[in-house]
Amino acid sequence: MGATGSFPIDLILLGMVAAFLVLRLRSVLGKRTGFERPPASPDIPIPNRPTSPGPIIEGRAEAVPPPIPHRSVAMPDASTPAGQALAAMRGIDRSFEPAGFLTGAEKAFRMIVQAFASGDRILLRQLLSDDTYAAFEQAIAAREAANHTQVSEIRGIEAMTIEGAALHGTVADVTLRIVSDQVNLTRDSSGLVVIGTDAVTEITDLWTFERDLRQPEPTWRLVAARSA
Repeated sequence: MGATGSFPIDLILLGMVAAFLVLRLRSVLGKRTGFERPPASPDIPIPNRPTSPGPIIEGRAEAVPPPIPHRSVAMPDASTPAGQALAAMRGIDRSFEPAGFLTGAEKAFRMIVQAFASGDRILLRQLLSDDTYAAFEQAIAAREAANHTQVSEIRGIEAMTIEGAALHGTVADVTLRIVSDQVNLTRDSSGLVVIGTDAVTEITDLWTFERDLRQPEPTWRLVAARSA
């Protein structure tokens, strides 16, 4: 399921958004890893993992359980391009720490998934890039027009891996592979399930976050999201 947001780059294909817009992200870290929510300021969907492009509306998110320790957390080797990029990021922003970033990314992932399901545009606006937000908002609007309700529940995070990292001047991009167990479904106005299932499904997503490390605003925004 994917999505995104919010780390970096590339773009979300609108075509995948409907089938994938029901999962994922946002955060509040102790250090400025970029997921802190700007104080009192309004500002990801992760489509239900439905395979049908049908509309998905005014969503309701099931209570999201507190973060569960990942079974697997992986960092790139320091000698790899991604590892070198992470080191360079710390050279620009001394508060940046990959481990703390992953902690924030998990929180963000959970927040974005819930925000998409509940149609929380204010929170999504803070966590997503402009293009990503536009795709999510379009999915939410279609859902609302169809009078559908989204239910999304993350049962656990199985793995969180830094798949890639890049630095373009002072703009940092980090791509994560997130493996999670989720329940995602869409109900119509009568309560019938029209997309998805109430069974727990393992989902693998690739999410890219981006942030200008020289800017005082510490939030990493989701700029790309896709299913792996």
